[in-house]
Amino acid sequence: MTTSLETLANQMLDAARAAGADASDALIAQGTSISIDVRAGALEEANRSEGIDLGLRVLVGPRQAVVSASNASEETIKDMAERAVAMAKEAPADPHLGLAEPSQLATAWDIHALEMYEDAPEPSPAALQEAAKAAEDAALSVSGVSQTQGAGAAYGAREIMLAASNGFAGGYKRSSHSLSCVAIAGEGTGMERDYDGDFRIFGGDLRDATEIGRTAGERAAERLNARKPVTGTYPVLFDERVSSSLIGHLVAAMNGASIARGSSWLRDAMDTPVLPEALSLTEDPLRPRATGSRPFDAEGLPAVKRTVAENGILRTWTLDLASARKLGLESTGNASRGTGSGPSPSVTNLELTQGNQSRADLIRDMGTGLLVTSMIGSTINPNTGDYSRGASGFWIENGEIAYPVNECTIAGNLRDMLLRIIPANDARTHLSRVVPSLLIEDMTLAGA
Repeated sequence: MTTSLETLANQMLDAARAAGADASDALIAQGTSISIDVRAGALEEANRSEGIDLGLRVLVGPRQAVVSASNASEETIKDMAERAVAMAKEAPADPHLGLAEPSQLATAWDIHALEMYEDAPEPSPAALQEAAKAAEDAALSVSGVSQTQGAGAAYGAREIMLAASNGFAGGYKRSSHSLSCVAIAGEGTGMERDYDGDFRIFGGDLRDATEIGRTAGERAAERLNARKPVTGTYPVLFDERVSSSLIGHLVAAMNGASIARGSSWLRDAMDTPVLPEALSLTEDPLRPRATGSRPFDAEGLPAVKRTVAENGILRTWTLDLASARKLGLESTGNASRGTGSGPSPSVTNLELTQGNQSRADLIRDMGTGLLVTSMIGSTINPNTGDYSRGASGFWIENGEIAYPVNECTIAGNLRDMLLRIIPANDARTHLSRVVPSLLIEDMTLAGA
């Protein structure tokens, strides 16, 4: 009879206690994944994996250590516990470490309401290959597309179990379906590449394979004959495909660990404007069918919806237990971890207020400037918020797309940039980060 994940987790806690740990928690992830890659109409690669990963965190006084393994035998669990305790005794002391108090723990949740798992047979490799081939065929049918880098389809299912010596025990399942295609247009040194894809919890929610392939091909073809834009100061519109990166920089600066170290450009920004007054940013880990959803965090605290920025004003940091204790605050239930690492603060599903204008409206109104559809590399100063990134996209003249551009750099300061964003209304609401296209007027652009 197969041992349940909860039984395994309790075995790990018992082993930690027997080895001398004062407290401990166990994280187990067990899953299956299948991926199929197609190129030039033929199967290029097929992978299937099944496995289990065990992570044990032990605390000995104010010290902790984390060990992991991919073997669930009793001998391995015993060795993990002994090794973890020995490591913890040599680790630096941190008075802020420790498990949650029983009164802080999540005690009830409706896992079915979150719709995190599709209880259905996994797709066959043949079905995945057919979908990938359909996407590639659609990309190759677009005029100007010379080849593809490939198309891929994948499926995954994971079961997560978390248990701790403070009495917490909880688990859940996740499933995922994905389909993507990368198309290449042109020849020789004039080649351009672009992509499209979709990622969903339920397979029936995936966009059609031919639509994904055709979009990838059209995007690649549209980039042909790109040129460098003129250096200067112009409005920059971040397409919805890349706009969430701006909000990503914002939430990274709100991370409690960075705030506690004093290494964030937002360290003195609590209760001050970080977005325009008309905009709010919310986090909702309980949103159904969203890939970032979860019923509790990695320390067993309940997942709750919270307002990160209200009417432009920053209202909270992103905190796990340790960072909250360092700041004299309460955890926001945002601990995340893998089997090989301890908890750290991290956000789940985010949503930024959408605007009243379409992307086309913003393009029309910006006059002359840059529409960014792809970004490469970055230089972000975490202490000052100075921002510099390579970009490509399309040049806008007289409110219309004029020609594709590449090999340019956009620069500014995130604190100033985020206070001036103008949102469109085109965010895809099924994504974990619901962020529309964002216009920022007067950014520095380095090109030709």
